[in-house]
Amino acid sequence: MQSTHFRRLSAAALLTALLPLTSAISLNPDPTKAAAPVQGAQPDPQIVAQFGLLDNAKLQSYIDSKGMEMGRISDRPADVKGFTVVDSPVINAFATPDGHVYFTRGIMAHFNNEAQFAGVLGHEIGHITARHGQKQQTRSTVANGAILLGSIFSRRIASIAQPAQQVVGLGLLKYGRDDENESDQLGVKYSSKIGYDPASMADFFLTLQRTEQSSGASPIPTFLSSHPNSADRYQNVKKLAQQAEQQAGRQLAVNREQYLRLIEGLPYGEDPRQGYVEAGTFYHPDLKFQFPIPSGWKSQNSPSQFQMGEPNGKAILVLLPAPGNSLDAAAEALVKQLSLQSPQAQRTTINSFPAIAIQADQVQQAQNGQQGVSARTLTYLIQDGQTIYALVGLTSPTDFNTYAPQFQRSAQGFARLTDASKLNRQSEKIRIKTAAKATTLAQALAANGIPAARREELAVLNGMKLTDPLSAGSLYKVVGK
Repeated sequence: MQSTHFRRLSAAALLTALLPLTSAISLNPDPTKAAAPVQGAQPDPQIVAQFGLLDNAKLQSYIDSKGMEMGRISDRPADVKGFTVVDSPVINAFATPDGHVYFTRGIMAHFNNEAQFAGVLGHEIGHITARHGQKQQTRSTVANGAILLGSIFSRRIASIAQPAQQVVGLGLLKYGRDDENESDQLGVKYSSKIGYDPASMADFFLTLQRTEQSSGASPIPTFLSSHPNSADRYQNVKKLAQQAEQQAGRQLAVNREQYLRLIEGLPYGEDPRQGYVEAGTFYHPDLKFQFPIPSGWKSQNSPSQFQMGEPNGKAILVLLPAPGNSLDAAAEALVKQLSLQSPQAQRTTINSFPAIAIQADQVQQAQNGQQGVSARTLTYLIQDGQTIYALVGLTSPTDFNTYAPQFQRSAQGFARLTDASKLNRQSEKIRIKTAAKATTLAQALAANGIPAARREELAVLNGMKLTDPLSAGSLYKVVGK
C-alpha cells in the first residue's frame, strides 16, 4: 500500500510511532515473498516493509551472481554484503551503509543491456567501498530516501521524512559531486574489470534524464534525486570508459539480447494488486476492500501503508494494519503507541465490519517543559476477519472540525470490494518482441498496438528514439497485460 512537518505538529511523532507497527505487519499479504539474497546478508526489514521483495528468483539470482563477482574484485570485498531486487516501479538503485545494494524493478525494466546494469552496480558498490555512506551518516545528512515520505506531498508536510528516516536507520543518502564522481570512476573500473563495456553507464544517464523530462506513465527516477546529476558527468564517464577499454585490450561486452531475455515478463509500472487509486477511490484487489479518499488529496502507496495528504499540508490520513487480535486490544495498543491523551472511543459498524472510532489528542512537551496539545486525531479501527485496519487521521486542534468529516467519510466508506473489473486488475509487464523486418521503433510499436500517446514513453524504455532503425531480428520492448 506508501508514505509525509506539520507546522511543528507532532506528525513526526505519529509516523515515528507507526513505524514499529509497519515493520511487523503489512498491507501486502506477503511482502517478503521472493528469493532470499545469498551471501547470508539479509535486506533491511524496513526497506522490505516499504517496498516488498520482487518475486523473481531468476532476476534475484542474476544480481546475486554479478554482485558477488564484482564485490570480489572491488577495493574492499569484505564491505560488500548483499544484493536485493525490491518491488517498486520507481527508477532507483541505492546502497546502504551496511554494504547492501538494492535495485528496484523499475530500474531493472529501464536497463537495455547487461553493461548498463553492470555500470550502475559498480557505481553503487563504489559508494560502499569508498565508504561514502559512513561519511554521510557521520555528518548526519540523511536525505529523502526509500521511505519517500512527502515525495509527492507538500513541502510543509514533507519534512516529517527526516525524523522517520532517522528512526528507521535506512541511511539512504544524498551524495555530493565529489562522491558521485568517485563512484562513477569506481563503476567504470569495476564493470570493465568483470568484462562489461562501461560506456553503457553513461548512456543510461541519458535514459534517466529523458525519463525525468517525460510526461509519460513511468515514475520519475528517484536515482537522479539521491544521485545528483551534472552537465559534464556524461562526458566524464565516456572519457573514463574509453581509457578503460584501451587498458582492457579486448572487446568488452554489452549483451543486449541476453539482458532483454532476462527481463521478459517483469512487471512494469504500479502493481494494482497491491492497491491503486481510481476516480477518487482506493482499491485493494488482493485484500478485497475499497474506500474513498478525500477529494483533491494526494496519495502514496507502499506494501506497508497507504497515505493521503491534504495539498496544503494541513492534514494526513494513513491506512495501515493494526496490532492485536481484537478491536479492544488494537485500540489499547494504538492509544499507547501514539501516546494519545484522553481518548474517546465509540463502537460502531461500518458496512457490516465491526469498528471502533477513537478521538484523542497528542500531547507534546515544549522546550519550557510544559505540555500542550500538538495534534488531534480521529482513528477508525476496522475489523475484517482476522485482520484489523487502522485509518488514522491527523490535523491541528484548530483545523480538526474542518478535516474530521473527511476522515469520517473515508472510514465510513470502507467496504468489501466485489466489482470484478476492479478485482481482476493486473499490472502491465515487459514483453520482448523481435523485429520481423527492417523498420523503425515507432513503426514497430504501432504494429504492436502501442497507442501514439505512449510511444515516446516506450522509446525511453528502450533507450532509443522513435526514429531509430530496428534491423530484422533485433529485439525491443513493449508493455502489455
